[in-house]
Amino acid sequence: MPIRLVIADDHTVVLKGLATLLALEPDLAVVATCTNGEKALAAVQRHRPDILLLDLRMPGVDGLAVLRTLADQPDPPRVIMLTASIEDDEVVEAIWLGAAGVFLKELPPELLLECIRKVHAGERWIEKQSAARALDRVVRQERGQRAVASVLTPREIEIIRMVAQGLRTGTIAKQLNLAEGTVKTHLHNVYDKLKLDGRVALTLYAVQNGLT
Repeated sequence: MPIRLVIADDHTVVLKGLATLLALEPDLAVVATCTNGEKALAAVQRHRPDILLLDLRMPGVDGLAVLRTLADQPDPPRVIMLTASIEDDEVVEAIWLGAAGVFLKELPPELLLECIRKVHAGERWIEKQSAARALDRVVRQERGQRAVASVLTPREIEIIRMVAQGLRTGTIAKQLNLAEGTVKTHLHNVYDKLKLDGRVALTLYAVQNGLT
């Protein structure tokens, strides 16, 4: 029995090209093509494919939004994300949401065929460079957050996050229902504990340690 696929991509040329490519393979069968996330979800419900080839960036319901919806459904298809480029945090989110593959469109077509077959066989296919960067980011953030938690109180961490968002002391005080003087005291303690001088240094610290 051939591997049944649904393809979702908002670029018609890409969509038709993929369908034509896959139709040449006797062990693959394209059961539906879709131009947006809503149609992709409907096609999955109707056809129950083995694999969904899903463009990451589509107007309206994008690829990650489709993944989030499928994560709540019973027996979803295995998903391969297709993208021209992908940010590290998008790789991490896609993996956490259950994507079995992340495939860059710039790679040779024969690798896509290999990717589909491997994913159907229960394996994962994550483009190595993107996966390595994403994993490194996660490790650095987790280490940073553990280190921060050992030094700062939960309230101090909360205030650091708000400072990193560009909020002023008065705004932070209002949002946390604190006196402005209390917020200033917390910030003084944070600067003292972390040996930092000013909001710019504190914002950089927040970014480097995964607090943004």
